[in-house]
Amino acid sequence: HMLRVMRNHRAAAHGEATAYEELSTNPVPLDASHCPQGDLVEHSRAAWDLAVSMGEKYGYRNAQATVVAPTGTIGLVMDFALVKFKKLAGGGYFKIINRAVPQALRTLGYKPEQIEEIVGYAVGHGTLNGAPGVNHETLAAKGFTQEALELVEGSLATAFDIRFAFNKYSLGDAFCIEALGLDAGAMDEIDFDMLAALGFSADEIDAANLHVCGAMTLEGAPGLAEAHLPVFDCANPCGRTGKRFLSVESHIRMMAASQPFISGAISKTINMPNSASVEDCKESYMLSWKLGLKANALYRDGSKLSQPLNAQLVDGGDLDLEMVDVEMVDVEMAVGAVAAAPTLIEQPAAAQAATLAKKLAAKTIEQAQIAGAAMADGERGERAKLPDRRKGYTQKAVVGGHKVYLRTGEYEDGTIGEIFIDMHKEGAAFRSLMNNFAIAISLGMQYGVPLEEYVEAFTFTRFEPAGLVQGNDTIKNATSILDYVFRELAVSYLGRHDLGHVEPADLMPDAMGDGEDEGKLPPKPMPATAIASPGFARNTQLANLYVVRGGAATVRAGQTAPALTAEALTEPETMLMTETEIVATEQIAVATTVQAGGGNTSISRTMSAAVEARMKGYEGEACSECGNFTMVRNGTCLKCDTCGSTSGCS
Repeated sequence: HMLRVMRNHRAAAHGEATAYEELSTNPVPLDASHCPQGDLVEHSRAAWDLAVSMGEKYGYRNAQATVVAPTGTIGLVMDFALVKFKKLAGGGYFKIINRAVPQALRTLGYKPEQIEEIVGYAVGHGTLNGAPGVNHETLAAKGFTQEALELVEGSLATAFDIRFAFNKYSLGDAFCIEALGLDAGAMDEIDFDMLAALGFSADEIDAANLHVCGAMTLEGAPGLAEAHLPVFDCANPCGRTGKRFLSVESHIRMMAASQPFISGAISKTINMPNSASVEDCKESYMLSWKLGLKANALYRDGSKLSQPLNAQLVDGGDLDLEMVDVEMVDVEMAVGAVAAAPTLIEQPAAAQAATLAKKLAAKTIEQAQIAGAAMADGERGERAKLPDRRKGYTQKAVVGGHKVYLRTGEYEDGTIGEIFIDMHKEGAAFRSLMNNFAIAISLGMQYGVPLEEYVEAFTFTRFEPAGLVQGNDTIKNATSILDYVFRELAVSYLGRHDLGHVEPADLMPDAMGDGEDEGKLPPKPMPATAIASPGFARNTQLANLYVVRGGAATVRAGQTAPALTAEALTEPETMLMTETEIVATEQIAVATTVQAGGGNTSISRTMSAAVEARMKGYEGEACSECGNFTMVRNGTCLKCDTCGSTSGCS
């Protein structure tokens, strides 16, 4: 069978149209007449002749002979983009054109001066000298001195937008206020646009921006014929104004032209626009099958969690109204605003990013102002002291061979308010540092710092002692003492089971194990004293109550077993019951054939962080480039949402 496959490959290399064995769909053969390099055709045919002859003589392994992967990484190495950015050793970037662009323009018959003008349109000229709208002359009329113009010119080479070069930090507060007459308070606003404040129109700024920073695309380049634009099409629209991109069918047909010469598959992503429908995906798979492709990796724009900016970053309520610059003065204008909202999706990717970034920045400022107003009103900032007699728990564990005792203190509502950390083998200095660190954390929580902030700050910290954890049923490994402590607090008080190593379901009586306790019934309900301190309650009656977790039926406080309702039978909460009520409840459960099952409840407020992290797709891995724990799954690899670096192919 393998020889038959290889003979079919050889037939395709020789351009055969019908000489294929046991194929219901013939591949796309090599069209030698359209290949300008004749020796390439000869070498291709000779390679497949040799592959078949050697296979007939020695046989084949059960493996692929050839495969193409990963084209995404190869594309980065081979500079497939029209304009690329080179990182400078001293910081910053500079833009250069893909070397294939001038070569292609020369092949198409363009003169050197035309090529220079087209390349300058794509990359930008990096100077305001001679720019339309905003240039040295118009800026001088606004009050710019020669020294100020030099400062601006010095930052234009690495700027992605000319607005970045016009700010009070590069020009100085004194010059902006005294020479330009700008308002000091307005300049502190994050969305302050100095050029607009100086009287330049949006069209003038855009025209100068195009001249200085470039269009990042060849669409609209001076002197470039419309018929030659398809030569420079890329997988996605280029630049802020680019609209052209390779069609889905062109991706598939290019792969089909290569597939006959590859025994395996091609790791090539087929890019689809955000507007692609389910029917478009079906047609792509059908065409791939008809052309003999062995794999088809579709990517619809906006479908991955690792995409840096998309509409999901903004709440639905923000997207339908806030994204439209329409003042809501009456119902008719409100309807018009909602109707205009989809225009955001129709914009090029770069334009979407700019719009969303602006809205996100404004929303962040608004939230910060609300938080600041709350602080000013005294909602936070006053210490909420714990009661003198408080409850909590003590957890003993061994981390990397060192005993650690973690003790907590709680408010009346069960909220954590303090921690104590005691260690067994450490010297006096280290033990004192850990004790005082715990006091600092406790004071912070009593002044209103959320436990979530401490968890995000101290989990995954790495220092000795570290290693295996013994004595904790949820956490089995820690990278440091602090990592263990805040993992334990997150699991116990925030419901962050994603920071533990044992799923809650694995601790239930019906979980699959190693068979040691197979066939044994779940343990008898434990007395309330197992989780509630009679010393704290000063009540010996706790010994008469038992704790029922989950179960067939639960009893509310003050309710007897015979009075159970259908609603009570469905609540998987942990309850306190007397021994008599337990027996009655079990009888009701048998009578109603409701099987007992363990349940784990968590407060929605404390689960928000875990839900948000899972929705974002965070894997809990640290980025090797920036160190942030914002790595998300991207195919078989991981990609950092913060800096964009990947752990491999993507």
